[in-house]
Amino acid sequence: MAPRLQLEKAAWRWVETVKPEDIGREHVELSYRVNVPACRRGTCRRNCKGNPNCLVGIGEQAWLGEIDENAFHNIDDPNSERRDKNTFVGLTNLGATCYVNTFLQVWFHNLELRRSLYLCQNPRAQDHNIQLDYEPESICEHLQYLFALLQNSNRRYIDPSGLVKALGLDTGQQQDAQEFSKLFLSLLEDTLSKQKSTTLQNIIQRQFCGQFSYVTVCNQCGRASPLPSRFYELELNIQGHKNLNECITEFLKEEKLDGDNRYFCESCQNKQCATRRIKLHSLPRTLNLQLMRFVFDRTTGHKKKLNTFISFPEQLDMGPFLETPQGNQQCVYELSAVLIHRGVSAYSGHYIAHVKDARTSDWYKFNDEEIEKMEGKKLQLGIEEDIAETVKSQTRKPKCSKGYHCSRNAYMLVYKVQEEESTDPTANDVQVPGFLQRLVDQDNHKFEEWCTEMAEMRRQSVDKGKAKHEEVKELYELLPVQDGQPYEFVPLEWLKKWLDDSTATKEMDNSLFLCSHGKLHPDKVGEAKRVSMAAAHILYQRYGGGPRLDGSSLCRECVSQRCRVLRLKNQLNEDYREVTNLVKRTLGSGEEGYWVGKSSLRSWRQLAMEQLEEDEQETMHGSGQTNGQAAHSRINKEYGPHLPEDSEEAMKTFNEDILCTHGGLSILETERRLVPSAVWIKVRAYFPKAPEFTQRQLPCGQCLTLEQEEKDNEAVSKMMAQDQKNQLLNLFQEKNRPLLTKWPQGTDTLFIVPMFFVDEWKKFIRRPTKSSPVSSVGNSLLLCPHGGFMFTYESLINGDFQHFALA
Repeated sequence: MAPRLQLEKAAWRWVETVKPEDIGREHVELSYRVNVPACRRGTCRRNCKGNPNCLVGIGEQAWLGEIDENAFHNIDDPNSERRDKNTFVGLTNLGATCYVNTFLQVWFHNLELRRSLYLCQNPRAQDHNIQLDYEPESICEHLQYLFALLQNSNRRYIDPSGLVKALGLDTGQQQDAQEFSKLFLSLLEDTLSKQKSTTLQNIIQRQFCGQFSYVTVCNQCGRASPLPSRFYELELNIQGHKNLNECITEFLKEEKLDGDNRYFCESCQNKQCATRRIKLHSLPRTLNLQLMRFVFDRTTGHKKKLNTFISFPEQLDMGPFLETPQGNQQCVYELSAVLIHRGVSAYSGHYIAHVKDARTSDWYKFNDEEIEKMEGKKLQLGIEEDIAETVKSQTRKPKCSKGYHCSRNAYMLVYKVQEEESTDPTANDVQVPGFLQRLVDQDNHKFEEWCTEMAEMRRQSVDKGKAKHEEVKELYELLPVQDGQPYEFVPLEWLKKWLDDSTATKEMDNSLFLCSHGKLHPDKVGEAKRVSMAAAHILYQRYGGGPRLDGSSLCRECVSQRCRVLRLKNQLNEDYREVTNLVKRTLGSGEEGYWVGKSSLRSWRQLAMEQLEEDEQETMHGSGQTNGQAAHSRINKEYGPHLPEDSEEAMKTFNEDILCTHGGLSILETERRLVPSAVWIKVRAYFPKAPEFTQRQLPCGQCLTLEQEEKDNEAVSKMMAQDQKNQLLNLFQEKNRPLLTKWPQGTDTLFIVPMFFVDEWKKFIRRPTKSSPVSSVGNSLLLCPHGGFMFTYESLINGDFQHFALA
């Protein structure tokens, strides 16, 4: 299809040969492009806005043919948020809280810790009204509720924001994971110490606390000084080591204290060389081993991550590391969790946890909301070792023996003491207390209600989409107008929104398309589409709106007006060329001339076109532009620049630029010129109301009188200025001026005048025709509110001269 501008020009080409009074029905239909051929599907990449019969590319492609019902909604299947059978529940990442989620999953899988937490007294939850939402307050309450949801929630993942908020953590900033583990266990221990049951008070110590001592031995006297201490985790240096055994060995190795680092011996009563080492005395049931991957780099002043491969066993025998193993001390541990940091920086990256299910011995990977079960009851670190490093910096992963694993991203290993298999099948079962289960049931009920609501919304969207699909398929076939069929015009934008399922379909509004005669304006054809009356009737019946624009709504008056304007435009170009030639001719002897403003003569074609455009715009209704705005924009586009800025605003019609304020001929001869009568006749045809001044017309008498008076006043002012300058030449030139510290000889009195007066007086002297004479000295500026002089003699001496002058 031809471009829009070509279609518009073709629609009005007939005006060159048809006068307004000879317009017929066929010319009106040409103007409204009623008979322009419709576009076929596949021929247009987008809709032809200049063709009211083009119904391609308005959004119909999405509806024609078969459609998957999922296209009718953007609501995910609520069952995708449901927890699968025999799986665990994930935790939402609140921004940068993945490190918190990993620890929570590890602690949740500590069955003894979970069982003990459930036994903690919680009067608020036990007395809770099931009709109201439960809000935990203490850390213990938050952890109880969170563990109960992790155990029995129907959701695939839950939101830990309550606990995170209670801990005062910044969800947008990643914290030190190893430091968080220490602080949280310390906070939990403090909270549990307030419980009445001694068993609950000591659960953290019983689970995570071991005993060691720092033993220092004096080399001189052999005195040993032990310093007992408790630990909840062992911090192991990994730099320069390959396996866990080496790391533990270095942790316990003997350290020499000599030189400036010598030890003060209580027996010797002075500093002596000594040795110091750590002796392990007892181990906890859950042994947390922190691999110190995040170390301080002295060269940069920041932390860095050590990507060193460390191998660690699935079964760890701590017996050889104990100082004096007790008879009932269990020294063999089994790997139960590996916490992973993925990334090369100590300040960013992602945390995940591999945790072993204590009941089934299956390994699971916990990655926030996503949980994956490992195959074959084996720990599989897999892609967790693929960190974003360059190929050159990557070191080859060492081979691991059977029963061992190797990682360069593991930063914490959790081992649990190996226990004999119990014959009691319920030994590993942890039951949620009734008061917590009621809260979980309440949350599950909300979740089920949400699932039902979402499913219903999906069903309604699908039903609505299917109905819309059938409607579009039915009506789109009816839209094209067949030869001889009655038709109507409907808004193009409305059709697009009707075919856009993401927006609600409103009633049709054709009011913006109406001309001043209440019919379809010819300029609005590009924003409307011609459809069959049968299709229009169904659309109006279903969606309403109006006014309806059928074949009788084509406006003959607007077409006739446009025809007249276009014909005048064509004639204007011919007259412009003729006037341009005529003004070059000099006036003949005895030929009468006319005064014309030079600015008007330069822009008379633009002014005439502006008038024609305004006539054309008068038929526009609700276009959002004033007549002048529309005319100016179109003239500027089609005929070049407007008048100069200073005259465009002032000149409303031709020859107003030589009209004085009294309505006569301007006295400024440089602003006007004489033109032959033939020029005036041509121009006057376009501006019948323009001011007319013949060659014999005299300039305005009032303006001449005022001009003479102004010249006389200027002469008087010049004489006055010269006389005052001669009398006060020293003041004008700032020469021989008196000072308070140096009075002129023979002078007893000095007079003070404001500098403002002096400055204004000098302005008049320099430009007497542009400035007014100074009428008074104005010494009131130097007076205080009480009428006295506002300056003291001392202040005058110290520099307040800028306010006045001495005379």
